[in-house]
Amino acid sequence: SRTALASASILTVGSIAWYTHVYGSLPFVGEVHANSPAEDGLHPTAYPWSHNGWLDTFDHASIRRGYQVYREVCAACHSLDRIAWRNLVGVSHTADEVRAMAEEVEYQDGPNDAGEMFTRPGKLSDYLPAPYPNDEAARASNSGALPPDLSLIVKARHGGRDYIFSLLTGYVDPPAGVEIPDGMNYNPFFPGGAISMARVLFDGVVEYEDGTPATTSQMAKDVVTFLHWAAEPEHDERKKIGLKAVILFSALTAISLYVKRMKWAGIKTRKICACKSNVHIASPDFLFASIHSSGRQTPLA
Repeated sequence: SRTALASASILTVGSIAWYTHVYGSLPFVGEVHANSPAEDGLHPTAYPWSHNGWLDTFDHASIRRGYQVYREVCAACHSLDRIAWRNLVGVSHTADEVRAMAEEVEYQDGPNDAGEMFTRPGKLSDYLPAPYPNDEAARASNSGALPPDLSLIVKARHGGRDYIFSLLTGYVDPPAGVEIPDGMNYNPFFPGGAISMARVLFDGVVEYEDGTPATTSQMAKDVVTFLHWAAEPEHDERKKIGLKAVILFSALTAISLYVKRMKWAGIKTRKICACKSNVHIASPDFLFASIHSSGRQTPLA
């Protein structure tokens, strides 16, 4: 029956969706990976981020704290090239606060009327300063390792924010039998296990302005929220527009269905008669009864 077929289909699709959500892939579907299993890091846990839901937005207080963690800890090595000072206005800081922070930084500008370069205080239109002038200087200061730009790091790593949070909080001593080269650190979530970046988040390394306890997990959560916003600053607006679009198109769909039924009701309910004018087609039983009643034996063609 149709009910049994629909039930079986729903059960099959639901089972596949549940299995892929829990285990990541189906056992009978082959996958192609750039890394070998030995090079893959430990799979991060899926954390319940406050902005995960379809209608949930960023915690802007967490974004403000995350920017403080980035400025005081991460900005020493990592750049944020795609974020300008003006992007912080109305998200984590007021215009006056951002303007004051920008003016603390000296930017090179020019040339002036004399053809010379000069320095000036930062403006809202300037982008956040990079810690190194070029990649070579960054490698020289980090034993040959290049600290990645963090503008799109949440989208550039498999596992996204869960991976970054797990990486920041996952530094442990290497297990027995695992050799870590000099100058490297062991982190099971990093592919290969050996990472150049040392642990940077410790309890109390940052003093939050709002009095929130600066534990390692709290700082990691805040800076990951900030980096997610940096990678997707249109996140909140996109969800608002999506909700408006769903309401609008749902109303238009209902109106379209109603108009369609009204327009086609006359055509779909009409009856077509194939009879000629003044000529009625009688049934065979009626003709047979008429012949016998008249006493004539007229064969029917």
